[in-house]
Amino acid sequence: MGSLRKRSVLLSGHATSIALEPEFWKVLDAMAQARTQSLAALIVSIDRARGERPLASACRVAALEWAGKS
Repeated sequence: MGSLRKRSVLLSGHATSIALEPEFWKVLDAMAQARTQSLAALIVSIDRARGERPLASACRVAALEWAGKS
């Protein structure tokens, strides 16, 4: 996998950045498009459901789960 790419997102009114490999960003972009929502909205929903897991890890797991269903 390639080097990490950072993107900034607003979560609960606070700016945060997430660093993921480009391959995971590609899947998350496709996931958001399939759900007809923005990438930011998708990440907010992942954030709400992640429990104690770090956000970057939760994004990777969500991408893997979605890719496995496709």
